[in-house]
Amino acid sequence: MRNKDKLLTLPEVLEELNGVSRRTFYRWRELGKAPVCVQYPNEELRVWRSDLDAWLDGLREAS
Repeated sequence: MRNKDKLLTLPEVLEELNGVSRRTFYRWRELGKAPVCVQYPNEELRVWRSDLDAWLDGLREAS
């Protein structure tokens, strides 16, 4: 499934989350509440579109 998936940059993810701040996102990561991220050797983060969608679906189910 990943072959049709897309890696999103952190700014793209933050925009998808209606402008959540970078600081808030990193705090969510510290707390283990953020979507699964891919961290490149240069420390940049990416999120697979499918992982972001699954994470958002999980939030909807938890509400």
